[in-house]
Amino acid sequence: MEKVVNMSHWRRKLVLWMIMVVQLSLFLSVSSTEIHARKLLKDNDINTNDVRLHISDRQVIIDNGLVEVTIENPSGYLIGIKYKEMENVLERRNHNSNRGYWDIVWDDDAYDKLETKHVEVITQTNDIVELSFTKTWNSKNHGKTLPLNIQKRYIRQEDFPEAHMYQIRIAFKLKEDKFRFMAISDTIQRVMPQSEDRIKGHSKPLDFKEAVLLTNPSNPDLKGEVDDKYQYSTENKDNKLNGWISDYDAVGFWIMTPSNEFRTGGPHKQDLTSHVGPTALSMFVSTHYTGTEIDTFYKEGEGWKKVFGPVLIYLNSASSKDDDHRKILWDDAKRQLSEEIESWPYNFTRSEDFPHSQQRGQVNGQLLVQDRYMDKQLMHAKSAFVGLAAPGEVDSWQKEGKGYQFWTQTDKIGRFNIKNVRPGVYNLYAWIHGFIGSYKLDLNITIQPENKIELGTLIYDPPRNGPTLWEIGIPDRTAAEFFIPEPYPQYVNSITNDGADKFRQYGLWDRYSNIYRDSDLVYTVGASNYSKDWFFAHVPRKTGDDRYRPTTWQIKYNLQDVNNRGTYTLQMAIAAASFAEVEVRFNDPNSDRPHFTTRRIGYDNAVPRHGIHGLYRLYSMEVPEYRFRKGNNTIYLTQTRSDNPFEAVMYDYIRLEGPNSLV
Repeated sequence: MEKVVNMSHWRRKLVLWMIMVVQLSLFLSVSSTEIHARKLLKDNDINTNDVRLHISDRQVIIDNGLVEVTIENPSGYLIGIKYKEMENVLERRNHNSNRGYWDIVWDDDAYDKLETKHVEVITQTNDIVELSFTKTWNSKNHGKTLPLNIQKRYIRQEDFPEAHMYQIRIAFKLKEDKFRFMAISDTIQRVMPQSEDRIKGHSKPLDFKEAVLLTNPSNPDLKGEVDDKYQYSTENKDNKLNGWISDYDAVGFWIMTPSNEFRTGGPHKQDLTSHVGPTALSMFVSTHYTGTEIDTFYKEGEGWKKVFGPVLIYLNSASSKDDDHRKILWDDAKRQLSEEIESWPYNFTRSEDFPHSQQRGQVNGQLLVQDRYMDKQLMHAKSAFVGLAAPGEVDSWQKEGKGYQFWTQTDKIGRFNIKNVRPGVYNLYAWIHGFIGSYKLDLNITIQPENKIELGTLIYDPPRNGPTLWEIGIPDRTAAEFFIPEPYPQYVNSITNDGADKFRQYGLWDRYSNIYRDSDLVYTVGASNYSKDWFFAHVPRKTGDDRYRPTTWQIKYNLQDVNNRGTYTLQMAIAAASFAEVEVRFNDPNSDRPHFTTRRIGYDNAVPRHGIHGLYRLYSMEVPEYRFRKGNNTIYLTQTRSDNPFEAVMYDYIRLEGPNSLV
């Protein structure tokens, strides 16, 4: 692994860039461009000094006049960032290995902070400094250290043994007495607890290990609230900006991700952002909200190379006299993020593994939908997610953990333009709001530098065997449209009170047993409303302390007639599953054998980690006509697993189709 650090100086403002190449190359660069936000920097703050480098036996210092970055020699740990009047924005009380670092969780939860042994100057000019921090893997350490050559680039050669790499990330531990205010989005912003508030005597542990109830926090205003880092998770497509503000200094520390091409699991995979510490993260690989179904296993003899990043670390400042300095800093960070997105991919990197824009290609086309039971004409696939990912099966991109992915959304008539695609071989995938299933073009797409591929018009035929007799929910791959209860008053986190974030509240799974005290959920087609009467998660029933039992939900509906010469279809789309099993029975709840079972599925853990979805699954059940009867019918859905409250499924959408009437 080579930890490549480069720092460049342009005109005003601080930017730290990090690229991991797996080969993982990691670059750190500090640049300065212009800050446009009002009140952020005065003219006399501008410094036009060249980038300077100083290397001693213990430290490497890079300085561009605005910021001074200190890296421990030769470990590669980022131990200091000096900005304006702050001698170090990182927590100086922490050990050098626990301030700014890259880490990997691998086999059997082994943990490696990727400490290096050597440093080398790659480039040094007035504009840029690039360094390489390296360590070579020794086979004598087999089973003890991660089988990667560390260049920060992480180079995995073909003769290395097998290994799982469950998590790859960059972490920053900021100065705790300074950075108290966290911002994740326009709605998720707050003064945060301190790390000591989560320890015994200041908090009470809750059912899931990361969650605590603040009982005696340093800030009395936070007493009685829940803190859990998973309440601040976001989807990859939205996880572009998170960070912290020091109110006293009116300084912001932000992690910006202009592109998701190097993240795993596609645009909807959820992952961590910032949380108590104060900790700021840039997550590259993890099993959060997917479990080990995402591909993080590297076989013996399997070579691998990937660039993670660049990720931007952005510092800004305002006047501490401004009452609205938080808004000024947040708005400026959003403005800067927009500029970086427009500038992607960057041309400052010196790595041959990171292609610049002229070395990339693009794919254009139009996606239409054909569902004759909805419309006899072709329909525009508006706002569909369309992406390129490694060749595989339909929806395999959800579990893809090694390659690159490039996603966009279609316009109102289904046109798409996927730009800046790295050279390689891909499949094209898509899914469309309002339609079940997923599209895959049965064609390998080879991207070469500067080529422009026109795919023309593509047509998606979503799964459909007959007319809709009834439906529950919206095909959108989440359970967000279903009933999400109010949290117990003693388990509230005020930051997630916004309607769109309500599902992030702690303990919602236990509300099921409270709301449905005497019997399980019964949904009557034509009378019930799924936003009020369909609980967001099919969870076990709590029967006592740490005791649970399976639950059976009923869907009641009326058939005016039964077609004795046709086959019916039950379409069941699942938004998340964790160690769960759904058994389906038609009109016979006491049948020893279910008419259909999903068997045990899922490791998502979306329920306790406050996600409203995990991995998407679709089950199409063909049901013979004799399972139905004229008049009243009932479908029984039994979630059979009940060892703990988190064994659950979230439904996305359920539809009963009649026999094909278009033949």
